[in-house]
Amino acid sequence: MSGHWCKTRFWIIPVLGCLVGPSWGQKTFAPDQIDFYQTKVRPLLSGQCLMCHNNEKRTNGLSLESREALLSGGNRGPAAEPGKPESSRLIQAVEYGTDLKMPPTGKLGDEEITTLKRWVKMGLPWPESESRQSAQPAASKHWAFQRPQRFPEPKVRNSTWVRNPIDSFILARLEREGFSPSPEADKVTLIRRLCLDLLGLPPTPTEVEAFLSDTGPDAYERLVERLLASPHYGERWGRHWLDLARYADSNGYNIDDAREIWMYRDWVINALNRDLPFDRFVTEQIAGDLLPNPTREQLVATGFHRNTLINLEGGIDFEQYRVEAVVDRVDTTGAVFLGLTLGCARCHDHKFDPISQREFYQFFAFFNSIDELSADKGEEGRKTAHEPTLEFGTPEDYVRRDAIRSQVVALEKELDEYAIQWEKSLSPEARLKLRPDVQAIVEVPLDQRNTFQIDGLKGLLKETDVGYKERLDGIEALKRVAPKIPSTMIMRELPKPRESYVYVKGDFLRKGVRVYPGVPAVLPGCRSDENANRLDLARWLVDPANPLTSRVTVNRIWQRYFGKGLVETDNDFGTQGSPPSHPELLDWLATEFVGSGWSQKAMHRLIVTSATYRQSSRHRPELAASDPGNRLLARQSRLRLDAEVIRDVTLASSGLFNEHIGGPSVFPPQPEGASKLGQIQREWIPSAGADRYRRGMYTFFWRSAPHPGLMVFDAPDSTTTCTRRIRSNTPLQALTLLNDQAFYESAQEMAVRVLQEAPPNDSARLAYAFQLCLARLPQASEQERLRHYLAAQLQGFRGPSEEAGLIFQKQLPTGADASPYAAWTAVSRVLLNLDEFVTRE
Repeated sequence: MSGHWCKTRFWIIPVLGCLVGPSWGQKTFAPDQIDFYQTKVRPLLSGQCLMCHNNEKRTNGLSLESREALLSGGNRGPAAEPGKPESSRLIQAVEYGTDLKMPPTGKLGDEEITTLKRWVKMGLPWPESESRQSAQPAASKHWAFQRPQRFPEPKVRNSTWVRNPIDSFILARLEREGFSPSPEADKVTLIRRLCLDLLGLPPTPTEVEAFLSDTGPDAYERLVERLLASPHYGERWGRHWLDLARYADSNGYNIDDAREIWMYRDWVINALNRDLPFDRFVTEQIAGDLLPNPTREQLVATGFHRNTLINLEGGIDFEQYRVEAVVDRVDTTGAVFLGLTLGCARCHDHKFDPISQREFYQFFAFFNSIDELSADKGEEGRKTAHEPTLEFGTPEDYVRRDAIRSQVVALEKELDEYAIQWEKSLSPEARLKLRPDVQAIVEVPLDQRNTFQIDGLKGLLKETDVGYKERLDGIEALKRVAPKIPSTMIMRELPKPRESYVYVKGDFLRKGVRVYPGVPAVLPGCRSDENANRLDLARWLVDPANPLTSRVTVNRIWQRYFGKGLVETDNDFGTQGSPPSHPELLDWLATEFVGSGWSQKAMHRLIVTSATYRQSSRHRPELAASDPGNRLLARQSRLRLDAEVIRDVTLASSGLFNEHIGGPSVFPPQPEGASKLGQIQREWIPSAGADRYRRGMYTFFWRSAPHPGLMVFDAPDSTTTCTRRIRSNTPLQALTLLNDQAFYESAQEMAVRVLQEAPPNDSARLAYAFQLCLARLPQASEQERLRHYLAAQLQGFRGPSEEAGLIFQKQLPTGADASPYAAWTAVSRVLLNLDEFVTRE
């Protein structure tokens, strides 16, 4: 029987009469029966069972410390049935009669088994004083499970350095350790840092010049406000959220069909741009469909949990993969909002955190009634696996589509009849000339053929019969003129909720005790009863009483700015995770986040205007030994740009960047054959025109064969939630920046831009190219090295050689010499491959 938390936070234990009947629930035992328990049974339980099955540990959800707990049972149900040893799990386990064999260290002796059987036969006598011990788990003292406190700003000696409360907490720790903070970075570094962090784009030379010329005391703060108001802010921080949402444009697994869910991506961008309060941001994604009279946008938001993988392979058990999708939603919710590894409790109680297997499946129950692919849909389940969806067409679109669909159905029936008549017309001699596999198919009666046989015969006709092929180019042509109505995958509850159970050892075929929606007992209770749904869960996640969501969220925001969170294990706030480096600051930020109305922009503003953020990132030898990981934050961190941002800054520097926001995914160039690595051989047709130069976050993402330009720079594979990207450093990255088609195109375009926009002398052009890529002017030594390199390139490309035309492959202005364009392409390739270019200082 499942227990769960309600408003009053009492553990609900059903009366024994509901379980075993009034005669056993209220029985008074004779003194000799109690003596038998105390002298024979209790020592046996203590020696063999209680080390694992006690009120604190509860392996498999079972405690044997009280009669009530024994009757309540564990994940498989009641452990014993009074008076009936033959049907009691306890006896079956000790007799090694089923897959459950206890104790696991070895079978009990015959006398011990007889003792337990006699005890059960007696009705499980137990002293009244011990029979009703509390079933409530002990409270955890782990820091993350305590509600955040609003600590006062600590006193510091160097108060002039402090710009906001963040700095007080950081500086107090530095002063305690005997260190001082780094000086503020120069203005060029600051504007480039801010633009890359808030927008994922570099500042233009004009923007840099304007910031350098602005001597007002609030110049920096006004720059922050302008960047936060940019529509590109939503793209930059939306990309971070899409990592958490495991967003992709395909279903995954071997078939990896395309899916349409880009409207969810656009919803994220728009929600961040309008600073939708984080509590609403979460609620609409977890349960927007359950809100009263939900808007279309709130339905689109539920795409967060439709980003799970979908398996459409033939012969699979659909229920197995539906369960896998629900498990993924539990894991994702736990990691993203709670910073807990809930998935560790799928097959057994969590080994380290106070989360039982039963609690995992109580959490599982919140997501178990979502309408999606399931076994009861049979063969049609595969065809409707993308349901439910929300379409965005005009009335005219629907009328025209329905008319075309009707025509297609009629034509397909005619095509099927054509195939039947073709088969009937075959003479015995003609049948013998067919391929052996086709001969085997036609021997099977029409009404007994399976899908593979039907498709095999159609494939033969498509290859060999002119009449069949003509009728098929007609159907396909009709389908092509049907209106393409945009749609997106959303969540929707079933009319009747599914029953949820503990799955024994995680096996969906082995149902244990039934459970109802609930949250881990170590956390504040969910505000509902056994009828709780996803909306209750969503509201619980962002309840200020929940100690985790606010901490986890501000920690992850902090991580984006400094490379590591205040809690380095950002997806594990449990007992095995890293303790916070600045616990008081973490709690202060969490309470500030909630107190500000859950405004994410307010949190960004607070961090980027702090003196801590504005420090130089220059290496300090005196910190190398004592703080090599920069946990004390005595300087800023140098961070290699994310994969999509590397593409974006390259396009922006070259002038190719397409600023259009939102819309369907696009197909920028990629190495030939890269999309054919999966089971299905797909053609990657590069987008034409401006779509070729969209931001990296709009690149169509096949889970089975992602764009290599993203993967080489450590983009996640989108199969599971990614809370923090790794940053590797490999030779393939340099080779990609030099030779990949997309980067090479940018280098050629940058050559054109420099020659057309900069003053007509090499020094000015070099300075301008440097500004386009790095925002700053080159140092004298850098200018000199580039000048020598440019001169050598110009010299090498002069003359009748065709090499210049091979290096610069774009169309030249009328009468122009290719040599300078080729030389500046070479210079651009150098600048676009600099470590500083792909690094945020």
